[in-house]
Amino acid sequence: MMLGRAAFLFLILQGVFVGPGLAEQRCDTGRYPLSSPTERFSDNGDGTVTDAAAQLMWMRCAAGQTWSGGTCVGEAAAYDWQGAQEHAVATSASGGQFFNDWRVPKLRELAMIAERQCENPRINLTIFPETPPIVFWTESLRPGEGFETFAYALSFGPEGVLHTAKSERHAVRLVRTAP
Repeated sequence: MMLGRAAFLFLILQGVFVGPGLAEQRCDTGRYPLSSPTERFSDNGDGTVTDAAAQLMWMRCAAGQTWSGGTCVGEAAAYDWQGAQEHAVATSASGGQFFNDWRVPKLRELAMIAERQCENPRINLTIFPETPPIVFWTESLRPGEGFETFAYALSFGPEGVLHTAKSERHAVRLVRTAP
């Protein structure tokens, strides 16, 4: 079946202007329940949420975004691995969100907020609004000889867990241990 010229151009332009980052999130709960349901989180009313089961408090927005009007505004900033660690230290030093112990999450912690039943992005958008389906740093280092310059990252897009060079630039979402 051949596409008409107008239909072909429409499909091309749709891919350029809508792109995978702006497509609508899809969740399938037909076979399995959500892995990070909204009920698991308590809204602290200040741009943070607490996951009591995991005893973690999360910033609802990625670094570079700001919490405003019940959502995250702006673009997620990109950091190399060391820059992500330094951002956490700077946020803690300034008392960001009223605390001084923010950090980059471990791989296991970040994976806990990934929503396995959703795609584009693979995260609960009610709890973490405007999260792009991109790669986020963890503090977890890639073990093994010859991998000293690698760390683990997690994509809320289709890629899942990655080990990437620390010089690559990715987003970061900060976490702290909840009391």
